[in-house]
Amino acid sequence: MKLRYSIALGIPLISASAMAADLGLKLEIPQLNVAEYHRPYVAVWLESPDQKVLANLSVLYDVKKKDNAGTKWLKDMRQWWRKSGRDLAMPMDGVSGATRAPGEHTLSFPGARAALDKLPPGEYQMVVEATREAGGRELVRLPFQWPPKAAAVVAAKGKEELGALAVQLKP
Repeated sequence: MKLRYSIALGIPLISASAMAADLGLKLEIPQLNVAEYHRPYVAVWLESPDQKVLANLSVLYDVKKKDNAGTKWLKDMRQWWRKSGRDLAMPMDGVSGATRAPGEHTLSFPGARAALDKLPPGEYQMVVEATREAGGRELVRLPFQWPPKAAAVVAAKGKEELGALAVQLKP
């Protein structure tokens, strides 16, 4: 009898978490025709309307360098570094990962679930910054409403270091 009630009481909790809003990013890294190509370092974070960092979502860098030497170049993502990067210890579980090759990539942010659940309804920005050794820098802001009332996509396009970007929102 107790088992039946505990299962029945647990079902609403399971369905509530399954119905939580979700956030993702489609990111295109363009293939550049340059003499010396290096994969870009990319940082993705959430900001409030007054540009305060709410959560670091993803930091892609050269994680395979010996003695964690890839972290040396993280400061080249200047906006991210100044706002929150310098205070972080890399690698960060659920946030940091390897650089990506040119092409389209889909990023999900399971490590940000707690931060997203705490956000009050309102306007926010996903910020994407990319920098490449022997290349340029680029920063793109994608404004969105949270929580989403319906499935939505907020798109933007970079000019050089980033291609098409799309924030994917699901209620």
